[in-house]
Amino acid sequence: MFSKTLSLADAPVRYAWREYRRGQSAELLVRPWLADALDRPASDIGLARDGRGRPQLQVPGHPGLDANWSHSGDALLVALGDGVAVGVDIEWQRPRPQAMALAQRFFTAGEATALAKRAPDDAEAAFVQLWCAKEAVLKAHGHGLSFGLDRLEFAARDDGWALVACDPALGTPADWHLHAFAPLPGYLATVAWRQEE
Repeated sequence: MFSKTLSLADAPVRYAWREYRRGQSAELLVRPWLADALDRPASDIGLARDGRGRPQLQVPGHPGLDANWSHSGDALLVALGDGVAVGVDIEWQRPRPQAMALAQRFFTAGEATALAKRAPDDAEAAFVQLWCAKEAVLKAHGHGLSFGLDRLEFAARDDGWALVACDPALGTPADWHLHAFAPLPGYLATVAWRQEE
């Protein structure tokens, strides 16, 4: 059963999460939620994949809808956008002894330096927050991680990470809206969206 559907103030995005077991079809789990969120029968909810594997939501009479989902550990997160491209990532906060090595290899030099300045426990949580933000943006963009985690840069702020630079293919940092949160104990997540082009 999904959590209560949440909306972000003045944003055309709704999202929810639920328990998930490895091996379950996330697509089969999100379809009923999408149907409920759109007040439509599940049979009206078409889900296809584009050439890169990104989900494409197809609902008769509702152009401009977008959906995305992510799962990690025992949790599944789904988001629905209206007139926006939406991407999500959820990550289980498990020990990540290789977090700094991954940051140095895949993140920007500035991000890796910012993480290295943190205490080890704080650095792992900050790494997960940053990973969620990057992956959510790249999924909304439609290319996923293969686009390159170093092609967008975040700076540490008191309230988390802020997008400060990105490859022109992503638009500008001002085009993007991000909502970082902890949906469940031991999990971090980000919902990212921008206006459809």
